[in-house]
Amino acid sequence: MTDSVILDVWCELQCPDCHSALGDVRALRARYGDRLDIRLRHFPLEKHKHSFAAAQAAEEAAEQGRAWPYVEAVLARTAELGKAGEPVLVEVARELGLDAEEFDTALIDGRHILIVDADQAEGKAIGVTGTPTYVIDGVRLDGGKSQDGLRERIEEIADRLLAETP
Repeated sequence: MTDSVILDVWCELQCPDCHSALGDVRALRARYGDRLDIRLRHFPLEKHKHSFAAAQAAEEAAEQGRAWPYVEAVLARTAELGKAGEPVLVEVARELGLDAEEFDTALIDGRHILIVDADQAEGKAIGVTGTPTYVIDGVRLDGGKSQDGLRERIEEIADRLLAETP
């Protein structure tokens, strides 16, 4: 029996569909706990001009130990991010009690660019074209068009993997 299963969530923090998908991510986290390792993967889209900065900010939040709370807070404000840009990213960090000055510095010095670039390149290589996209056990599930049935499909795969014996 395997201990945990990896679910990669290819996400873009200015994407309304990714905000809609948070309910499924929360439900999966509640159902599986530590048995499902939900990994945030970045796939900023060119149509959203602040998405690349938001991905870098999410990496800074991860470095400060609060990746998912930060991601959820930014996704709740996609429209505001679209209008106001990077100041929203720093404001969210401050509201969550993170080191906002460090966020500001990270966005200026670009210390997380390579991580974001690597995620985006890997996403393109495996056929990610939009967000959210999920990958579990090599199966790519595209949530950009519709979330319908995706959580159930992820659960089927996760249940099968968790039940398998080595």
